Amino acid sequence: MATSLQMSPQVEQILGKIRDNFRFLANGFQRLDKIKDSNRQSKQLEELKDKMVECKRLIKEFDREIKDEEGKNPPEVNKQLNDEKQSMIKELNSYVALRKSYLNTLGNKKVELFDMGAGTSEPTAEQNVQLASEMSNQELINAGMKQMDETDQAIERSKQVVHQTIEVGTQTATTLKGQTEQMGRIVNELDSIQFSIKKASQLVKEIGRQVATDKCIMLLLVLIVCGVIAIIVVKIVNPHNKDIRDIPGLAPPAPSRRLLYLRTEHFD
Repeated sequence: MATSLQMSPQVEQILGKIRDNFRFLANGFQRLDKIKDSNRQSKQLEELKDKMVECKRLIKEFDREIKDEEGKNPPEVNKQLNDEKQSMIKELNSYVALRKSYLNTLGNKKVELFDMGAGTSEPTAEQNVQLASEMSNQELINAGMKQMDETDQAIERSKQVVHQTIEVGTQTATTLKGQTEQMGRIVNELDSIQFSIKKASQLVKEIGRQVATDKCIMLLLVLIVCGVIAIIVVKIVNPHNKDIRDIPGLAPPAPSRRLLYLRTEHFD
């Protein structure tokens, strides 16, 4: 069907990649039957899983491209492309069920592509094969598209968590930068206060020394004045004391004056 379809080169390239992956899956499962070692079988199943994931991505890309070109193509071509997409989804689901059958044989209980939703028990490989055979093409397509949409939603949620984490980290870095600058300003202010306190302490010491010097001078002056007063008092009280020298500028005390009485002689 793919060779008779009219499609753009880009859609044709995507379809070619999907067909190459399907051939790889078919050959891989054929080789798997010949492998006896369980470890090699597990490794082979992991490689096949990677190809299935790639097929899923390519089918979604194929679906987007045909929807973009839907208005350019005739209705018959659009129907053929949609049928081709449904056929690829059905083929991919069959490979998924086949891989689960091998995993069940190996006893490996890993979460697989197109598993049931969370909270339900994982179906066995036989149940998956039976369920897929009972479902119509449209139901298989809807189930596959639902699983792809759920995967896309999980990826989008992860992206949102990453963006939120980046925003929180940026805000935290900005806050830390602001706090660091504020602490730097506080340290500078503390240095200025410490310098001011040191200068004030030196000024208080200088004032204290000046006050002590002034007190000594005043005390000396008081002693000198008291001594001068004492000398003056002593000189006044005992003017004939020769042990005390006269104070320069101070007049000696006036000598006592004797009153001369003229005796009148009476001459007889």
